Formats: sequence, C-alpha cells, structure tokens
Amino acid sequence: MKKFLAVILLLTCAAVLAACNEQKQEQVAEPSGEVLLSLAEYPRVDGSTANLPMMAQIMADVTGISLAEAEQLTSCRKTADAWLALAQGDADLLLVYEAAEVTKQQLAEIGTELTIEPIGRDALVFIVNEDNPVQSLTQEQLIGIYTGEITNWSEVGGADLPIVAFQRPEESGSQSLFMKLLMQERQPMDAPTEFRPAEMGGLIEQLASYNNSADALGYSVFYYASYMYQQPGLRFLAVDGVLPSDESIADGSYPLLNEYYLAVRSEDLATEQGAVSKLYHWILSEAGKQSIRQAGYIPLD
Repeated sequence: MKKFLAVILLLTCAAVLAACNEQKQEQVAEPSGEVLLSLAEYPRVDGSTANLPMMAQIMADVTGISLAEAEQLTSCRKTADAWLALAQGDADLLLVYEAAEVTKQQLAEIGTELTIEPIGRDALVFIVNEDNPVQSLTQEQLIGIYTGEITNWSEVGGADLPIVAFQRPEESGSQSLFMKLLMQERQPMDAPTEFRPAEMGGLIEQLASYNNSADALGYSVFYYASYMYQQPGLRFLAVDGVLPSDESIADGSYPLLNEYYLAVRSEDLATEQGAVSKLYHWILSEAGKQSIRQAGYIPLD
C-alpha cells in the first residue's frame, strides 16, 4: 500500500493534465492563431492543482501554441505555496483556490499588496464508496461526523459500520474550503496521519482502496474529483438532497460553493502594457471567460 501511494504522489503535473485532457477531449479547440503574448513574455503563472487544466488552456489561447504543448509547460506549487510565491515575488499571477487561514496570516506578515478577483465557481464535494447505501447527508450530519458526534453509518441511514472520515492538511486548498463552507466556527476532530493525505489524489486513492469496504468518507473539489482524478468504485454524496454537478454548481442549487481566484501583485497592474497586466485583464474579459469554459470550468458571469 505504501509503495502504491508513493507512486501516486510522484505523478507529475504533466501526467495529471494528460488525464484531464483525455476526460474532456471534446472540449479541446485548435489554437486561434491570435497571440496576445509570446512564450518569452508570458508571466510565471502558478496556482492550485485543480486549476492546472485552466492554466494550460489560457496559456494556449494567449500565446497561440497548441494545448498539448501548453500542458507540458504548465506546473504549479499547489494552493498554499502558490500564494506565498506570489507575495514573495517567485510567481507573477495565480489561478488559485482560497488560501487557508494560516496562509492568510503568513501573507499578512509578508505585507505585499495583492489584487484578487473571483473568476469562477467550484464546489466542496463529499465522496464515498459506491457500495455505501447512503445517498445524501445534510450539512449538520456532515458536521456531526467530522466533530465525532456521529461515528457509525447506521446513525445516518447506512450499514452498521464505523465511519472512517478522511481530512486534508490544514494548509491545503480543499481543507480551507472544508473549514469555511462546512465547519465554519466548529473544530473538526483530529484525524490520524494515515487519514490525512498530503495530496488530493492521495485522498481519493485511499478512499477507493481503504479496506475494500464502504465505511470511508472524504472530500475534494468538484472539478478535480470529476475530471482530473476519477477513481472507479467511488461516487459523490448529495448534500441537503442536491447532488454536485456542472448544472447544480452553475445554478447555485448545490449548497457548498466557493469561488476560485485570479491574483497578482497590485504593483504589476500599474503598467497597462506590462505582460502581467495584459494577461490579468485578458482573463477577466469575455475571451478569458470563454477560455475558462473551454477548459471545462464554470466562470463567473
């Protein structure tokens, strides 16, 4: 098991992008030929793992290179490290999920002025084994599970099995959404190390393989779990009776929604003809929204 997880953790960003591209081949467009920035001018773009396909699509559309080439050139540090890299001058522009509270404190200490714009919407989703008979949980039931008040699936209409609730590290993007959208002021129980994988893919992998049984529960963001790292044997739970989908996220009926962001250092917007400023304003334009849609994401209109 440990060797298997080690292989998963060593997957490169390029491999993740290739998997996503395979899932959404019908959405890949040929380069338009219109070039806003050359590759030499293109800013250092960083962000969250779940936004890698968006990064590649935007690079392809802005520079005129093929999507396949853009995928090979795209990488990220992940949410917490990307925010810090931007503030410290090691990245120029982020396509990123919300920073965790601990990361926000670090950003405040660094003191760099950032300009942050919401550009799209994703969802916090909960994942179970397909053999689990429970189809839907309320937010209060989920809170009860993660605070340790509900410990057996039979308490929420399932089998008489203990609930094994996975979490993510404190600084991860999905954990910050979990705390903000679901837990809010409540403190979750402390999960053992083996139930707190460092990687989003690791959490999904462990959910799929945990004792080959139906008692595990975990969470991720919708786009990543749907298109970038699908695993056989798993399915989404409905929350408050609404199943997460492209439609329920777009129309706002799914309850656990949050934006993802475009972020730059404010000083880089002072020069309109600078590469960072050009890319920033292009992403916020109709062309940028179309690029986000082309990558399979849901932009804010």
